[in-house]
Amino acid sequence: MQTLILKKNTEQRLYQGHLWIYNNDLDNTQSPAKSFSAGEIVVVHTAQHRPLGLAYVNPRNLLMGRLLTRDVNVVIDTDFFVERITSALNLRERFFSEPFYRLIYSEADRIPGLIVDRYDDVLVAQFNTAGIEALRENILHALIAVLKPKTIILRNDSSSREAEELPKVVETVHGTAPEFLRVLENNTEFLVPALSGQKTGWFYDHRDNRARLNQFVKDKTVLDVFSYMGGWGVQALKHGAKSVLSIDSSEAALTQQIDNAKLNHVADRLQTSTADAFDHLTELSKQRQKFDIIILDPPALIKRRKDFHAGMQAYFHLNKMALTLLNPQGLLVSASCSQHLMPGELASAVQQIAEKAGRPARLIAEGHQGMDHPVHLSIPETQYLKALFVAFSGK
Repeated sequence: MQTLILKKNTEQRLYQGHLWIYNNDLDNTQSPAKSFSAGEIVVVHTAQHRPLGLAYVNPRNLLMGRLLTRDVNVVIDTDFFVERITSALNLRERFFSEPFYRLIYSEADRIPGLIVDRYDDVLVAQFNTAGIEALRENILHALIAVLKPKTIILRNDSSSREAEELPKVVETVHGTAPEFLRVLENNTEFLVPALSGQKTGWFYDHRDNRARLNQFVKDKTVLDVFSYMGGWGVQALKHGAKSVLSIDSSEAALTQQIDNAKLNHVADRLQTSTADAFDHLTELSKQRQKFDIIILDPPALIKRRKDFHAGMQAYFHLNKMALTLLNPQGLLVSASCSQHLMPGELASAVQQIAEKAGRPARLIAEGHQGMDHPVHLSIPETQYLKALFVAFSGK
C-alpha cells in the first residue's frame, strides 16, 4: 500500500475520531494526489510519519479520503466487513423487534460511504464512494454471510456518486427483486416499489417522529406536504385522523400512497393532490382552507453551504404559508433533512413567522433521526434530521 502523508497540524481531526481527509490536508510534495488512484487503500501518516490508520482515497474529490480503521495491520477483506456488519446488526436488534430498519449508516457504523436498508429478507444498498465501490464484492459476501438475504438490490443512483465520478445504476446483484418492498412501521404496513422511488425506497429516519405525531391525530384534519408514499399521512389515518390531504409532485408516489391506504383500510379518508407544494399551498390559502395538523417534510432545501441563503428563504416561505392554513389551536410539524441547517435555525425561522403573524407558538417536542441512524459523536455531519412539533394559539 502507498503512504498518504498529511500536512503538519492537520491530523488533529482524525485523532479526535473524525474519518474524513480533504485534499488540502495532503502533503502534495511528499505524497502528491496524482500518485493515487480512485478507490485505492492507503496507509495514512502524520507529517511526523506516525501511522494514523488505513483509508481509501479518491484524488478527484475534494473529500479525498475516508478512514476505515486506526489499525494499520488490519486486512480489509470480507472478514473485516463481517465484523462491522455484525456489530451494526447487533445494535439494531437491541432496539427493533422486526427486521425493518437502516442496517448500515455509513460513517456512523464505521463503513464510510455505504448505506444499507433492510426490508426483512431484502437488502437495498447504496455504494456512494469509489473506495466502497472497489470493495463491493467483499461487502456483498459479508452481507450474505451475516444476514443470508433472499435479495440484494443496489440503488447506486445517488448524487453522491457524481462527485466520485461513478456511473449511476440500479441493479439486483443477489437473488430476484420483488415488485414491492414490504415495510412495517408503527403498526402500519406499506408497500414501496423495489426498483424505483426515492433513494433506497423508504425513509426510516422519521419513524420515531411519526410515532410521536400518531399520539395527537385522533379526529384531526391533517395536511401532509411532500407526502411521498404516505409515511406520515397513512399512519395518521391508521391512528384515527379524521381526514388527510396529501400533496406531492410525484403522481407515482401518490398512486402508491392510495394503495397503501387501501392496504390499511383507511383510503376513504384520504385525498391526494399531484402538485408543486408551494403552488398548492398558495391555492389552499386562497380557498381559506384550514387544518388541525400540518406536516412539512420537504427534501433537502439546502444541499450545499453556498445554497444556504436561498434554502433558508424557502424554509421561511414554506412555513409561512403553512401557518395561514393552520387552525387557531393547530399543530405544525416542521422538518428538515438539510445537513447545513441547524435545529436552532429552523426553530428561529418558525418563531419569527409566528411573531409576525401574531400567533403565540410553543415548541412542545423536538425530534431527530431514529436509532437506526446513529450519530457518530466525532462526526457532526452524521446528525442531519430535525423535526419541530410546534403548537399554536389564536391571535
